[in-house]
Parts: sequence; structure tokens; C-alpha cells
Amino acid sequence: MKLCQGQTWKQGQQFIRIVRLERLEVEYKSMTSLTTKEGPVQVTSKKDFCRLLKGAQLLSPEKKAARAPTAARSGPPAK
Repeated sequence: MKLCQGQTWKQGQQFIRIVRLERLEVEYKSMTSLTTKEGPVQVTSKKDFCRLLKGAQLLSPEKKAARAPTAARSGPPAK
């Protein structure tokens, strides 16, 4: 399992987002809704965090980066 900062996981009715990722420690936020983004921030070891994610599903990231370049190119033609 490859962990990255900013990943969001869904486990049952709960969403887990990685806030800060270090070599041996993970700071994550546990939320019930992605729209409000409210929830407690917790710190645990990477090993315990991986155990917490057992059976969880990784949500795909939003494709904001893919939309930004096309919007920049849709301007007036270059001379």
C-alpha cells in the first residue's frame, strides 16, 4: 500500500484523510462528511494507521490538475 499526503479513504460511513505523512508517523483527520470536512485530527504510527485502513477503499483524487491546463489553452490563439 502506497500512502501519500492528501489521500482520502472511505471505511464504512467514515472518511479518513491523511493530513501529514512522515517516515514513522501519520496525522489524519476522521470525518463523517466530505462536504463539511469537520472532524478530529489524530496522530498515530504508520503501522497502526495501516491497520486502521484494513478493508478501506481509496477514493480517487479530483482531477483539478487535468482541468487547469485545458482552461489556460482555451484563450486567444498565440501569435
